[in-house]
Amino acid sequence: MTTPTNTAPTNAAPTNTTPTNAAPTNTTPTNTALTGATLWARRITDGVEPKNVIIAMLPLLGVLRYGWHGLGWALFAALFAAVIPTLFIRRGVRRGTLEDRHVGHRQRRLTVLPLIMGSVLTCFAVMLGLDAPADLTAVVLAMFVSLVPILVITVWWKVSVHTAVASGAVVCLAVALGPWWLLAAPPVAVIGWSRVVLRDHTTAQTVVGAVVGALTAGLTFWAAR
Repeated sequence: MTTPTNTAPTNAAPTNTTPTNAAPTNTTPTNTALTGATLWARRITDGVEPKNVIIAMLPLLGVLRYGWHGLGWALFAALFAAVIPTLFIRRGVRRGTLEDRHVGHRQRRLTVLPLIMGSVLTCFAVMLGLDAPADLTAVVLAMFVSLVPILVITVWWKVSVHTAVASGAVVCLAVALGPWWLLAAPPVAVIGWSRVVLRDHTTAQTVVGAVVGALTAGLTFWAAR
């Protein structure tokens, strides 16, 4: 009478194994969304970095205001305002004195910004002495003046140079070519978003950068042209 008792339970053990693999189903969408946002933020930050904005804006202003003559002076200004500073930063990255192309460390910006300002000021002096087109000379001066408050603020707070340069470029184009160019202002907010997503800046730092760039560059350009 005892023989049937051991046969029934022997095949029941595997029933507990199937639920154990169900837990990871909620993790994939969040990781994908986060990676997508970061990827786009990186593309925007790198694609619309200050040197690229300057290299795009100067020839546009030069050609639309002065034709091919203006293009030559615009390229000359871009050499001092964008190319030379970029070469200096790349040299610093290669030597290990700077951590990346955007100079993310606030204190190290205090050594880079004065060099950029010196390069831009040299360009302005040459253009002024050689009687370069007025609007191009004025926009180079506007670049220099806008860097002054940026440098001062950077002593204790990492204000965004990305948004400062982008907003300043938009306002200068609007002053020179007409108010319709203010329609190019919304991308400045997108640039600010990218800097916040990458945790290179806070929202406040991008907003202050945009305001400082627009006011100082815009007013200087308007007064000097």
